[in-house]
Amino acid sequence: MLDIRQKFSDIKERVEQKVLHPYLIKYIDTPVIDEDKLLILISIMDRLELSYNDLKNYALTTMLVQIALDTHDHITNEAVEEKYRQLTVLAGDYYSGLYYKLLADSEDIMMIRELSKGIKEVNEHKTFVYQREINGIEELMASISKIESSLLEKISDFFQVELWNKFISNLLFLKRLQIEKRKFINAEDSILFESMKEIVFLRRNHSLTKLNDKQQQELLLICDHYIDKSKQFVLNGISQLPYLNDVLEARIFSIMNEPQPKAKTLVEEG
Repeated sequence: MLDIRQKFSDIKERVEQKVLHPYLIKYIDTPVIDEDKLLILISIMDRLELSYNDLKNYALTTMLVQIALDTHDHITNEAVEEKYRQLTVLAGDYYSGLYYKLLADSEDIMMIRELSKGIKEVNEHKTFVYQREINGIEELMASISKIESSLLEKISDFFQVELWNKFISNLLFLKRLQIEKRKFINAEDSILFESMKEIVFLRRNHSLTKLNDKQQQELLLICDHYIDKSKQFVLNGISQLPYLNDVLEARIFSIMNEPQPKAKTLVEEG
């Protein structure tokens, strides 16, 4: 019997074999495999009555979908080399094709249906965020959360272990907020902070870097509020999960305890 670490290493290696196409990675960014999502997937299925072969195929196909969606995110409207753009599109389509082939070979129509729902949901919420079709901060945060967790939630729905869903969405949402916050503090592009800026200050054509200190602190305080809220939910949710392996538990606390610069309160700033 393989333990959780061995399963993770084996499946990650198989994902890499599928996506690291020599020609593609010569010209485009190397696909990023979200190891946390892979670990969560394996952890969800590890306690179910599945053969290791089935577990491996479900995890592999889901990660191929995730990588395809993440690869398409690298395509922007900014001026980039046309060959890079075309190959990035093709890479995303290639990973999607691998996923469809694996599931078609397994003839698992129900899993195809669930993952298709997840893809649709992720793309809908990406459209809301990237096309600036968001009306408020709460709506923005809900869409960011869905972008991060929809695929994995569909897996837990498929296996009827829905009690994972809230936990998954809050943990992955927390991780995404921390990433976006670091980008903002380091003056890198952040779709989350761009969207917050437009909602809070009604400034679409105003660069984030041109916000004054007080405005930047206000956005950071909003982000910190949601980070703290998600941390509390994750902490409370850990005890409600029927089984949590040591590897995932350690990773959860690593995410929660990751050092984060805190925004000054407006009172302190004044």
